[in-house]
Amino acid sequence: MTSQVSTPAEQADGADEAVVGEQRKPVGEKEVKRLDRVIIRFAGDSGDGMQLTGDRFTSETASFGNDLSTLPNFPAEIRAPAGTLPGVSSFQLHFADHDILTPGDAPNVLVAMNPAALKANLADVPRGADIIVNTDEFTKRPMAKVGYATSPLEDGTLDAYNVHPVPLTTLTVEALKDFGLSRKEAERSKNMFALGLLSWMYHRPTEATEAFLRQKFAKKPEIAEANVTAFRAGWNFGETTEDFAVSYEVAPATKAFPTGTYRNISGNLALAYGLIAASRQADLPLYLGSYPITPASDILHELSKHKNFGVRTFQAEDEIAGIGAALGAAFGGSLAVTTTSGPGVALKSETIGLAVSLELPLLVVDIQRGGPSTGLPTKTEQADLLQAMYGRNGEAPVPVVAPKTPADCFAAALDAARIALTYRTPVFLLSDGYLANGSEPWRIPDTDELPDLRVQFATTPNHTLADGTEVFWPYKRDPHTLARPWAIPGTPGLEHRIGGIEKQDGTGNISYDPANHDLMVRTRQAKIDGIKVPDLEVDDPDSARTLVIGWGSTYGPITAAVRRLRAQGEPIAQAHLRHLNPFPHNLGDVLQRFDKVVVPEMNLGQLATLIRAKYLVDAQSYTQVNGMPFKAEQLATALKEAIHV
Repeated sequence: MTSQVSTPAEQADGADEAVVGEQRKPVGEKEVKRLDRVIIRFAGDSGDGMQLTGDRFTSETASFGNDLSTLPNFPAEIRAPAGTLPGVSSFQLHFADHDILTPGDAPNVLVAMNPAALKANLADVPRGADIIVNTDEFTKRPMAKVGYATSPLEDGTLDAYNVHPVPLTTLTVEALKDFGLSRKEAERSKNMFALGLLSWMYHRPTEATEAFLRQKFAKKPEIAEANVTAFRAGWNFGETTEDFAVSYEVAPATKAFPTGTYRNISGNLALAYGLIAASRQADLPLYLGSYPITPASDILHELSKHKNFGVRTFQAEDEIAGIGAALGAAFGGSLAVTTTSGPGVALKSETIGLAVSLELPLLVVDIQRGGPSTGLPTKTEQADLLQAMYGRNGEAPVPVVAPKTPADCFAAALDAARIALTYRTPVFLLSDGYLANGSEPWRIPDTDELPDLRVQFATTPNHTLADGTEVFWPYKRDPHTLARPWAIPGTPGLEHRIGGIEKQDGTGNISYDPANHDLMVRTRQAKIDGIKVPDLEVDDPDSARTLVIGWGSTYGPITAAVRRLRAQGEPIAQAHLRHLNPFPHNLGDVLQRFDKVVVPEMNLGQLATLIRAKYLVDAQSYTQVNGMPFKAEQLATALKEAIHV
């Protein structure tokens, strides 16, 4: 990972010693090794419950007080054949006693539930790492499915690793023999056995997981108790077996967080909470018009639970209907949202253009994934930036906002809502699969920290004709924001025409006049250009000549790489963009201060293209489109080369 840590704890007087790294202290018959951070990856078949296992380990780690970052990795196929490489599901968790920024480059511990999980993940595991394998699955047929002619547990394949062969399935079935379950039913709890074992190894709390299991299976108490029993059996196995002679401690990250109340949160959950908070701060009902699509569907699922906050969710028959309903809700006075991924944005583009023409607030949430077309539904990418900027017919400018971490999705949702409501415009919120599914600690804000987003609806005529008649002009603008008035349908005297045909300035009547069209196009662009966004902050402690600039989810890997380079004495500056349209007003001045500008992106150079075009700066792209986030070490190497070229 990233952070350059941590001085070892001072040695205490007395028999026992406080220890860091390879030092150890005896605790009963077992030894405890104290670590500053650990990266664990659970991997198995998509039916093995790896996401649940990782989520529970993460929850216990969050409650313990560690800083953490997670990377769930789902199979792209809905149900690939069991035991095959396309069906491997994994969950990586990085937790530490200090501030961290990424899920980690490589796991210190791999839990492989079958041969496919081992083969799919082994290339990421460094020499000397721990590998816990479920030996029950390493039989001839499962190994043949993934191309193992001989057992990797016996042919030397794993000689470079610290291998722990554990018959997880057999041990689980034996632990549950008194429950009257079939072997197949009992085997389903092997992930809880593995979770119990890892909980013992890393001194994780256990009470909340047992309570969770009893609640999850409340309607099937025998299944609940079976899972609890398997979980405890795994913990006891670690405590008693000689194969695990050492357990590990990772202290809480007491200095990593400002004072406050924290919870672990994923990007999609934070975004959903941000939308609810925005609606409450605006005193408007929240309306979501959406069609399910990976990886955005969790926002629909979450918002549907919160009718008590005035949230209305509509699962439409397709993407076009979803945004059409949302735009209608915006016309009716709601804080309107539509959620999707890249393929859905393509279908919504005409209605986004209509929202530009109508000048109504609408949030378009794009949780980006690999493309083109259906592409990689469960993998991450940043390749929709140019689509968000230009993917509509005609001149149809739309603000673009991008969160940088899972927790930051909450603040980004509030920011996007602020822009939409203040300037009467659709706004793109560009998250991605890495942020959406990943998680980190989030400080729950006090309500008095949230911005006031209340708007004033038009209620009376706003224009006087030459003959003294008072009328309502729907396109008479605020001189500061260029926003048009927002009139709720049915307000007496404020009737007005809407539609996609060009509007006459002021009156909103249909107009085909060339000069009027030119004026309206330029006015809509000026409105977007005039949006107030904070100046770009630059982290440059050493007066560097090289600037690395990113956007969205590259923040963690870039910041981690920059920390590594500075620890090596390399001067490098860093800046990160939240607002991509309009850019911060000082961006041009910032870029001119540096000899070299490097732009890492999970696309083929879309932000770099925009920077080159607007500021005539020779921005260098460093790109990746493999469906996975950057690794910190990979970026550090590339940036070091850029500094010295």
